[in-house]
Amino acid sequence: MTSLLIFLAAIAAIIFYAIGIYNSLINLRNRVKNAFAQIDVQLTRRHDLIPNLIEAVKGYMKHERETLDAVVKARNSAVSSLDAAKVDPSNAAAIQELGKSEGALGSALGRLFALSEAYPDLKANQNMMQFQEELTTTENKVAFSRQAFNDSVLAYNNKAENFPNSVIAGMFNFELASFLEIDSPEKREVPEVSFTS
Repeated sequence: MTSLLIFLAAIAAIIFYAIGIYNSLINLRNRVKNAFAQIDVQLTRRHDLIPNLIEAVKGYMKHERETLDAVVKARNSAVSSLDAAKVDPSNAAAIQELGKSEGALGSALGRLFALSEAYPDLKANQNMMQFQEELTTTENKVAFSRQAFNDSVLAYNNKAENFPNSVIAGMFNFELASFLEIDSPEKREVPEVSFTS
């Protein structure tokens, strides 16, 4: 009789331990979703600023239609990728696609701002300076939110990959999440330093 009670107690302990692992995986996956919601807010703000920016520069850059069209196309692609990633922020493919489209948008905006340097009136325009400042502020918030998201992904993936958690994660189809990497060619460039007297 006592061996049966010991056996039942051991089975109950294993079940409660498995339930604990399952619940902690759910909690961490929800943290990934919450962290992504913060990125969503900032990226949506960024995407919403771009049409106004395009309107502000359109009058000055009449001959730069290609660049303006590239920014609009990259923005639309980024909005679509963000919408797809919102459905399931732990979907690795959707997050990777979002990172690529946001990187392309950043490059297109970089070309637009570089090109605007050739237009002194535009460069001095108050609206243009305000949009550049707002985009820069938003970029900083995106970077901060992305770091928080990636920290949540790391915690979730560690929990899902460690044994015996990996057994429970596999049984209940807990897929690993992907880090949000926004490629920016500017990050890889060596800054130019010049000393003038």
